[in-house]
Amino acid sequence: MLTKELARRVLDAGLVTGADYAEIFYEDTYAGDITMISGKVDSASTRHLYGAGIRLLRGNEEAYGYTSDLSEAGLMRLAGSLSKAFDGAPLALSYELVEEDATRRGIVSIGRESATVAPQEKIAYLRLVDDAMVAFGDPRIVQRIVNFTDTTQHVTIANTKGKFVRDVRNQERIGATAVARDGDKSQSNSETAGGNFDIDGFKTKDLAAMARRVCEACVTMLDAPEMVGGVYPVIIHNGFGGVLFHEACGHSLEASAVARGMSVFSGKQGQKIASDIVTAIDDGTIPNEWGSLNVDDEGNPTQKNVLIKNGILTSYMVDSKNGRRMNTEATGSCRRQNYRFVPTSRMTNTYIANGTSTFEEIIAATEYGLFAKSMGGGSVNPVTGEFNFAVNEGYMVEHGKITHPVRGATLVGNGAGALLGIDMIAGNQTFGHGVCGASSGSIPANVGEPTIRIQNMTVGGAGVAAKN
Repeated sequence: MLTKELARRVLDAGLVTGADYAEIFYEDTYAGDITMISGKVDSASTRHLYGAGIRLLRGNEEAYGYTSDLSEAGLMRLAGSLSKAFDGAPLALSYELVEEDATRRGIVSIGRESATVAPQEKIAYLRLVDDAMVAFGDPRIVQRIVNFTDTTQHVTIANTKGKFVRDVRNQERIGATAVARDGDKSQSNSETAGGNFDIDGFKTKDLAAMARRVCEACVTMLDAPEMVGGVYPVIIHNGFGGVLFHEACGHSLEASAVARGMSVFSGKQGQKIASDIVTAIDDGTIPNEWGSLNVDDEGNPTQKNVLIKNGILTSYMVDSKNGRRMNTEATGSCRRQNYRFVPTSRMTNTYIANGTSTFEEIIAATEYGLFAKSMGGGSVNPVTGEFNFAVNEGYMVEHGKITHPVRGATLVGNGAGALLGIDMIAGNQTFGHGVCGASSGSIPANVGEPTIRIQNMTVGGAGVAAKN
């Protein structure tokens, strides 16, 4: 265990050549994974990860290294090695480490840590999901995959700002995938449920309903005609539909891109960047949500950051290092996968806030367009905001009614244009649970939104329009 006394000695060892900031991220993590395929447990594994990362800053210069040798000699050796990145005189920084138990914030409250839960209890949840998929009863479902992943991360964060913070994170997620086949046609569909909670958190999730949705979407899309490309109003459903905002806009609001002028939104704080009805938020303080934390990976309390309010860019997601470049205070937004990664600004629970329309009103107000009920993967360029996203489950809307399913639709555009094109927002905001990959590794991140409508989106597809 990292003590305050040892932390102080290691931090001081990193400061001897002129660094103006030193930090230790000390970690002990359990991770587990169980996969069931078509009713049988196919694999199960556990892993134990422990180590520490040390970071030194001097102005905008950074030195980072990590080790799994947690002895005093190992930590002092790493700090000494990193200090050689600089060649100045020590600054005689004055600081006092103040011990804090971050779990007292109560944002993430854990009863039973994952490592203490018997595998049989986890498998029972997999069985519940698999049984619901079997009960769906369609013979075209040829494979069922259910997965349980859990991670318990104990961290201690110490730095020369006086932080000595201990925290516990306990991520639990269940995923369901169905594969359907009919002749030479095949289709798959997936959904997940999870949170930063203990296993009893699944008692609040309707896992059987999730299983049925996965199966229903799978067989529905199996026989769907190909989407006909064109420019349409697009209705993007709630929950995981927020992945479009997360990827096309959220990453461009992270200080890691903004501070270097590598974002389409750099220098635009206070300017109108979205429709007047758009308010977008990143909130790491929602109790036990998938992307929530008591403190970020610099030991700063997470907070509710309003990024866009009524169309105006109000703030960015900022970590301490990039905050130096921007002359901006950190916003509790610094994250990393584990001690092997240099931390930077990342999202937590990012979503578009509820609007005043209803789902039914949005459909009824659309003469001809695409309803993207479920979104898939995509790619984005944060410098330009240009994106390309797949639609997993799509339907045509004609004369104000949802008519028939379509497959193979892709959404093409740029984040700035999409934000300005939002003209209707429902009041049914929900979350989808994803894993976001970026320079500081893969982290749990919630995406969310109510149902929204975006005018004049380019939709790709392989279908051929019918001739009159």
